[in-house]
Amino acid sequence: MVNDENTGGSAAEKEQLNRIYQLTAQIASEMEKSRIADYTQLLHKPLRLIWLNLLSGTARGVGIAIGFTFFAATIIYVLQVLGALNLPIIGDYIADIVRIVQRQMELNTY
Repeated sequence: MVNDENTGGSAAEKEQLNRIYQLTAQIASEMEKSRIADYTQLLHKPLRLIWLNLLSGTARGVGIAIGFTFFAATIIYVLQVLGALNLPIIGDYIADIVRIVQRQMELNTY
């Protein structure tokens, strides 16, 4: 049996149509949030995609370099503190490592 809009339909059909409408609106909202349209436009512009990837790769590389520098400086500082404590076996080993690193840093600055 086919109901057209003039007959109105039953309450169950109206409820089902309302649920379908809500689900469709929710899917449309989720697609808008995920920015699929922006992504597909980006795929149609390969030069822009290459530029954005190059820029993000450069930023990631600079971030890694800064993070590693901070990490290495912290480790060297901790090793210097431990070397100053004159621990029996570990102190000599750490002092040697600190001297080697400082020597390398002096050689690289000139």
